[in-house]
Amino acid sequence: MLLTARVTAAIAASAVLLTACGTAPAQPSATTAGGQAPASAVPSASRFTAKTLDGQEFTSDTLKGKPVVLWFWAPWCPKCRSEAPHVKAAAAAYRDVTFVGVASLDDEAAMKEFVQQTGTGGITHLSDEKGAVWAAFGVASQSTFLFMRPDGSTTKATGPLGGEELTAQVEKLRTG
Repeated sequence: MLLTARVTAAIAASAVLLTACGTAPAQPSATTAGGQAPASAVPSASRFTAKTLDGQEFTSDTLKGKPVVLWFWAPWCPKCRSEAPHVKAAAAAYRDVTFVGVASLDDEAAMKEFVQQTGTGGITHLSDEKGAVWAAFGVASQSTFLFMRPDGSTTKATGPLGGEELTAQVEKLRTG
């Protein structure tokens, strides 16, 4: 009986992890013609403020007119952890693109530990413990990437994104 309870608990835990992190390959989300997300689904780049993991105020006004990659992640997510080296490498390779991590679904201490362990401290990470930024951009699961062109139009992709997939998306972002 104890073995059955353990097996049932293990199956339930696996189902939660698979549901929470997802297993589907990266796919761009539905967008309007020209790759633009509907205006009602994604606010303009000037509509949010948040606190960075370093405790500084961050306003999305600083993103206006720039190509931006928003990476929505959770500290306990295995696919987010697997993407971290690719995000770090892309941020280093594409200095003309602003990379911002948006952490949620845990407390700030876990977020800081994730950044330290993954070596992604070279990019700005926002602490979105209450999920306000996630909700503003219509993000429902981690890992999700939002690629924002200088004109404010966006494309969304759910992860995991490998290095080649992320590079292809960033190249597309840079070239319009």
